[in-house]
Amino acid sequence: MKITNDSDDPLRLLTGREVSAVCFVRDYVELHFDGPILRALSDPFGSHGGRAWRFPGPGSLELMRRYIGETVVGCELDPDRILAVDFVEEHRFAIPLDHASRVGPEAAHLIGVDERGRTDATAMWVW
Repeated sequence: MKITNDSDDPLRLLTGREVSAVCFVRDYVELHFDGPILRALSDPFGSHGGRAWRFPGPGSLELMRRYIGETVVGCELDPDRILAVDFVEEHRFAIPLDHASRVGPEAAHLIGVDERGRTDATAMWVW
């Protein structure tokens, strides 16, 4: 298993990829990219279409579903503060990484892909 806390290199895996699913799994959220999976264990927040949202607040589920079909154009990583994925038209999905926002020792996971582009749980980054 690959684990990192100080590199944004794995996030480059998401650039140019389209969100294929937004999954709500009990107390966390996942963005799927037809292979890679970005898991938000801390409550994510962001904006879509000029509307701000914060999970699990009112309207957040509806706004997060709108990311399906959006293509990643960039990422931001500050290991002590935030992991964010940016889309066209200033849409953003962000995961707080600060210790006060965490519900456990981990705030986010990125599950990578194998050489065929399939989800590969042995290629996992943890923040």
